[in-house]
Amino acid sequence: MTAAPSPTDVAQLPAIGIDIGGTKVAGGVVAPDGSVTDTARRATPGRSVTATEDAIAAVVDELAERHPGPLVGVGVGAAGWFDRTGDTVLFSPHLAWRNQSLRKDLADRLQRPLWVGNDADAAAWAEYRFGAARGSSLMLMITLGTGIGGGIVIDGRLQRGAHGVAGEWGHMRVVPDGRLCACGNRGCWEQYASGNALGHTAREVAQSSPAAAADLLDRVGGDAARITGEVVAQAASDGDPLAVELLCEVGTWLGQGIADMAAILDPDVVVIGGGVSVLGETILAPARDRLERALPGRGFRPGPRVVVAELGAQAGLVGSADLARLAVCEQTA
Repeated sequence: MTAAPSPTDVAQLPAIGIDIGGTKVAGGVVAPDGSVTDTARRATPGRSVTATEDAIAAVVDELAERHPGPLVGVGVGAAGWFDRTGDTVLFSPHLAWRNQSLRKDLADRLQRPLWVGNDADAAAWAEYRFGAARGSSLMLMITLGTGIGGGIVIDGRLQRGAHGVAGEWGHMRVVPDGRLCACGNRGCWEQYASGNALGHTAREVAQSSPAAAADLLDRVGGDAARITGEVVAQAASDGDPLAVELLCEVGTWLGQGIADMAAILDPDVVVIGGGVSVLGETILAPARDRLERALPGRGFRPGPRVVVAELGAQAGLVGSADLARLAVCEQTA
């Protein structure tokens, strides 16, 4: 009879990590040190639950076929709200899942040990284990993209909340009766400190003061409706004063939100990831300045370090794979 693998044996095995976005299912074979040794991807058929699960299975099968040795399991991270157990996707903004029993469905398909959860939680875990938050006692991850998400790791444990939906920073209300958010409330943080917010503010300026936004309008053929956060970011990198000012405004809103979270959770480090984070100090410098001026008890207490994520676009799949490995280790302990 073959002895069951020990937690030490399991901890030395690679795992497959899957990161599901609105346009692609990205997968990778992830070694125990967090390095990605192979990758594969498929387009995300977001309107079909079955087709999305087919794409996940296809990526896993492709990677497993190319990998010669044993794989400890599969971790799947996806944008959306999961229940406390991770079994069910309560809601996903860009995918077809609504109260979908994702873990059961995928476990039946993949026939491998499985971790399923929120993609920002997975990214937070990756940064804690292998990236910018290594060694922290309480870290917060903020993912800045079209909206804002995030995750929490305290004393080496990922915190998912009582109902599984912790870390949805983007829906803190920062402006009473402010901009309408897709969540149904008004004045949410992500309406002022995200890629969408950047584009929204730029379009407002272009419509009310075309002369001030002349460079932005030239970039989109004069159609203000086509100005996006990406357009503004490129203009800022080219030195357009208005674009730089708008990025500074987003950074200021970011810093205010971090100050508010620091008042509640007192993290030692806040890691900024997501697509907007590639702007680096253009966003982080005004964020740190606002944090320093808005931190409750400033001058009498330390605030958190605010740093850019180190793992980039692979953070979600790296974290998912490591969480799958950890789950199997705990089961074999």
